[in-house]
Amino acid sequence: MTSKDAPPPLPEPLLVPVADSHTHLDMQNGTVEEALARAAAVGVTTVVQVGCDVKGSQWAAETAAAHRQVHAAVALHPNEAPRIVLGDPDGWSRQGAREGGGDAALDEALAEIDRLAALPEVKGVGETGLDYFRTGPDGMAAQERSFRAHIEIAKRRGKALVIHDREAHADVLRILDEEGAPERTVFHCYSGDAAMAEICAAHGYYMSFAGNVTFKNAQPLRDALAAAPRELVLVETDAPFLTPVPYRGRPNAPYLIPLTVRAMAEVRGEGVDDLCEALAVNTAQAFDY
Repeated sequence: MTSKDAPPPLPEPLLVPVADSHTHLDMQNGTVEEALARAAAVGVTTVVQVGCDVKGSQWAAETAAAHRQVHAAVALHPNEAPRIVLGDPDGWSRQGAREGGGDAALDEALAEIDRLAALPEVKGVGETGLDYFRTGPDGMAAQERSFRAHIEIAKRRGKALVIHDREAHADVLRILDEEGAPERTVFHCYSGDAAMAEICAAHGYYMSFAGNVTFKNAQPLRDALAAAPRELVLVETDAPFLTPVPYRGRPNAPYLIPLTVRAMAEVRGEGVDDLCEALAVNTAQAFDY
């Protein structure tokens, strides 16, 4: 029996190169060079490395500066902001919350995200947004304040906004309307239904689909994928999470993108090569590289 910790084998390569629009190389086993080489071997020639806290965002920018195949996105994850404010050292952040927490600590962290967002190797501000799955009522105000601040940074710095939206669709869409969304907005690991896809399409928001679109219970996601306009569709791993079928539960990495792309092509009734061409163009436009 294969260990659930064992990395899946390399899939059949894509003939037309694509980008992984959202990954976390710092949470994966092995070196960055090894991850990029495996990805390139199957036609995944570009990755967007996404930060979730100050330390991770700094790492993302440094890694993008060192590797031409890597672009960075920087942010405080929606679950990170409340933990900074509440001073929770056992929360999301790998560096721990700042001693004492509070609004001043959140302002300090946001100032560093703003500084990083100005760097040329940083192409996105995110993942930011709202997460009502893990954040309780006592953290929602900080989460919303952080989201609004990230929207402002993305607009002022001219970068894509990368949204994490978990069980918070209506409020995410409302805040985007209230603040005015950046010119390029990406719903990472799109989790809405077909009706929400139509709303996103009307606003020109990109929808990035991950390996969970292959899960048996994900028919609403497949319906959304089928409804999404071709020019607004992206693909991602969110690795090491959301490994596509048939390797669900095992470690994910950018080299597994071909599995998700082929499943997406089947859902949309498109040729794999044609979809790859669209995905490559869309990702480059979304992140302006």
